[in-house]
Amino acid sequence: MMRFLLRTSVLCFIAAGCQDASPGGPAATSGTNNIYEGRVPSPESFAERYPAFDSYWYQGRAELTRYTLRQARYGDQHDGEAVLVFVTEDFLPRLQVKQEHGDSPDGISVLKLNAYRRFYTGIYPYTLMTSSFTPALPPRGPTLKLSSTIQEWCGNVYTQINRRDDGLHAVLHSYFQDDADQKTTLPIARLEDGIWAQIRIDPSAIPVGKQELIPALDYIRMRHKALRAYPAEVTRKSDVETDLIDHPVAAVEVKYPALGRDLIIYYEPKFPYVIQAWEENVGPQRTTAVRSRAIIDDYWNHNAPSDAWYRDALGLTH
Repeated sequence: MMRFLLRTSVLCFIAAGCQDASPGGPAATSGTNNIYEGRVPSPESFAERYPAFDSYWYQGRAELTRYTLRQARYGDQHDGEAVLVFVTEDFLPRLQVKQEHGDSPDGISVLKLNAYRRFYTGIYPYTLMTSSFTPALPPRGPTLKLSSTIQEWCGNVYTQINRRDDGLHAVLHSYFQDDADQKTTLPIARLEDGIWAQIRIDPSAIPVGKQELIPALDYIRMRHKALRAYPAEVTRKSDVETDLIDHPVAAVEVKYPALGRDLIIYYEPKFPYVIQAWEENVGPQRTTAVRSRAIIDDYWNHNAPSDAWYRDALGLTH
């Protein structure tokens, strides 16, 4: 199949690169060198070597980007950090899980995003992660699966959506009485959490205009909203200026009039469409995340104590 041919043709692991993501600060920049230059490549230097979608995303490595987070919660902004982990992998559409072994004629390649956030509210931390699985190769189509977890010292919340022919199959497990355990099938709709990977694949293919969207699962849970599609309007913009970034970028904006909420994702207009920042506005409350460091790495192979320097290369603080 195409995905195996692509992987075979480009499976040559690079040994070194230039780390040129910005070292942090109030605004994302186009990148400056740091002490890890030559040890791990940044998305920019990696794209110089592998400027096509197939070669960039099928090198057996992941793209990891750390963001300085200012999370709105309980009427205040709280400092934290976010990490977006993008990686391609084989996916079994019927089971909707990663294909780890065996042959499957219906297996496809997906761009997986693990979107991680951690911040403190007073004494206790919030840890959030949403995983999305979006077809990476033609014919692409919408995001197939979401799973989202929120952990904090009151308890755990878990939500999952699987796209099937007859609708979106959703399950929810929560410690809140009004949520508790739920299982339902929702009408077919697009998923806000899928937009991030769609930007990285081909932002021009993101449907624009008025449409029904299921908002981000972490927003649904933290704001205790009903899990369903809401009227939204999606806009793609170019040459956007924002206080979060020091140069014009492209953006995808999602507005939910009934929720009083909007999301703006700022990204570079050229491949690999690096996401520089985002903001979420819910009434007067603003959440922002600004890119600080980014590396390309097969991180799953770096789990020894001697690999701790990779955390420094990515600028992780927690």
